[in-house]
Amino acid sequence: MEFIAKTINDLDQISKELLKLFGDNKVVLFNGEMGAGKTTLIKHLCKNLGISENTSSPTFSIVNEYRNNENKSIYHFDFYRIENEQEAMDFGYEDYFYSNSFCFIEWAEKIPNLIPQNHMVINIEIDNDNNRIISIAS
Repeated sequence: MEFIAKTINDLDQISKELLKLFGDNKVVLFNGEMGAGKTTLIKHLCKNLGISENTSSPTFSIVNEYRNNENKSIYHFDFYRIENEQEAMDFGYEDYFYSNSFCFIEWAEKIPNLIPQNHMVINIEIDNDNNRIISIAS
C-alpha cells in the first residue's frame, strides 16, 4: 500500500491509516534517506496514539519513551549513531522490542540481526515534486 503526502498536513490522515494497517505488529521500521521525514511521520503516529507531549528524534539518546493518555509506553529509536549491534544489546533492546508496546525504529539497518520476526516496514521516498511517497510492507 502506498500513500502520497504532498504537505505535512497530509500526515495526520496517513498516520491514522497506517495505524490501522499495523494490526498486532508493534515493531515498525522506518526507512528513508536523511531528511525524508521519518521523525515527522513518527510524531504524527504518536499524536494519533494519544501522545500529547513533544516528540523528537532520539539521535543522541538512542531511545525516547513517551506515555499516551492511557499511560501506555511508546518507544522511538534512532540507531543512526551506533557503531554495532552490541551497543543495542548493551542497553537491553529486548526489553523494549518484546514489551508489546509500539517501537518505532529509525536506522534499523544498523541492527539487522536484532529485529523481531514480526514487524512492519515503512519506506519513505521523496519524488521529483518533493512529495513524500510512503509505502508499507510486513
